[in-house]
Formats: sequence, C-alpha cells, structure tokens
Amino acid sequence: MTDGAPADQGTPPVHPDLAPLEFLLGRWEGAGVGGYPTIESFRFGQEVSFSHNGKPFLIYASQTWRLDEEGHIGPPLGTETGYWRPRPGHQVEVMLAHPTGIVEIYLGEITGTRIEMATDVVARTATAKEVTAGHRLYGLAGPGAPATQDLAYAYDMAAMGQELQAHLSALLKRVG
Repeated sequence: MTDGAPADQGTPPVHPDLAPLEFLLGRWEGAGVGGYPTIESFRFGQEVSFSHNGKPFLIYASQTWRLDEEGHIGPPLGTETGYWRPRPGHQVEVMLAHPTGIVEIYLGEITGTRIEMATDVVARTATAKEVTAGHRLYGLAGPGAPATQDLAYAYDMAAMGQELQAHLSALLKRVG
C-alpha cells in the first residue's frame, strides 16, 4: 500500500445505532403507480438502495423510470439521494436531495419494520417546482420473515397549490 489509501477491508460492520433501520439494507426493485391532479396517472419502475459505511446512518439512493402499458422500461423519471439517521426513542431524520432543485428534511418514527415520516423542511431553488410538504410511509409487507418480505411505500405530496394527497406508491422486492 504505497498510495496512502487504506487496504480494502470489505464491508464494515453495521453501526449499532442502525439496528432499527437494518431491515432496509440492500437493493430493492419493483413497480408502482403515480398520479396527481396536475399530471396524468402513470406506472413506473424503481430501484432503491440502502447501504452503509460503518457510520450511524444509511446511504439512500432511488431512481425511477416510466413503464409503458406492457411493462417495458421507458424514459427516466425522478431520482433522489440522501441519508437516513436513526435517533433515540425510535425516531429517524431523513435528508433527501433531488436534482430538480428540491431538498427535503423528514422527521419520523420507526415502529418495528414500519417508518412513517413527514417533512420538517422543504427548500427549493428558484427554478424548482413548488413542493411545500411531503409524507412518506415505508414498511415490510407480505408473508414470512422480514428477510423475505417486500418493501412497500406510499408518498403523499403537497405541491403546485394542491393540498397534501397521494402521489406515488410502490411495492419493491429485495434483490441480490
């Protein structure tokens, strides 16, 4: 090791503070539906990953793309990245950034394998669409042990002068 970089030690152990969120770790893929009063309803495919680097937070990334009537992948839709930080008392803080000029901070509660959270702050650039609030629900669904269950989520949004209401929902399967 002559370049000063640490030797590859493999994946570090999961930080003990991540225990309440550990069920999310991995890569998830699936499909969902979206709609809002200001747009036409649509179907989408999605890939989500939750990883860690040994520190007390999860690294989150999500990308979506439109699905046509036959389920074939079409043009890309939204993408977001961020960090999920468990806090004492089964609380969680989530910071998300979108390349469309929106940054969100969510505060929420972890109950077993269910996480419910709402925006504390939404900030946007001058050119971003008007998003004023969000509410997200994530949880494992289906029969069997948590390792074999799917990840379901629903996202409600207040935007473009509309009140908080359903926008996206999906069911994702663990892959890899």
